[in-house]
Amino acid sequence: MVKENTTATSDNVVWHHATVTRARREQQNGHRGAILWFTGLSGAGKSTLAHEVEEQLHQMGCHTFVLDGDNVRHGLCGDLGFSAEDRVENIRRIGEVAKLFMEAGVIVLTAFISPFRADRDKVRAMVQPGEFVEIYCQCSIELCEERDVKGLYKKARAGEIKHFTGISSPYEAPDKPELAVDTSRPLDACVQQVLAELARGKIIRG
Repeated sequence: MVKENTTATSDNVVWHHATVTRARREQQNGHRGAILWFTGLSGAGKSTLAHEVEEQLHQMGCHTFVLDGDNVRHGLCGDLGFSAEDRVENIRRIGEVAKLFMEAGVIVLTAFISPFRADRDKVRAMVQPGEFVEIYCQCSIELCEERDVKGLYKKARAGEIKHFTGISSPYEAPDKPELAVDTSRPLDACVQQVLAELARGKIIRG
């Protein structure tokens, strides 16, 4: 059963039920639709891991799409900054888009810092149990800073970037993620850990 949007909408808006259902799309695809939500500090390896997982899934014949933090802020969320309020709205929009992809039978991988538990939990609540897979990219801030090719941490510590997660804005680590991945390990080992979780949850065939 699909949850319908319960937030306020404009008058005279009615949900239209398609004849091509999610179940039919999933049957055609040969796998379930799902949201893989990669979260962690800047530099923790979210995008790298998400894209490599997508590469492996694509080679397996899965239908996938990566929603990447920087890419989304070039368009859909280009009007948002990095205040607490704008971060909340950023994640809300991503959640709605991710849900649409999932309803299309796609495995959608999202790579966002998404620092607040409440915001991640709101996205989880949009879908049914087992459809939202929270993947915590666990990495020390020291290693994140070492990997920082953009020099963002240096600028944040110098006060040049406001509301920077881990420095001047908090990051709330997941309490009970479906998966915690130590991204200081080799990339291939991290990818295999994610694929194993997807097989365990029957999103893909083991």
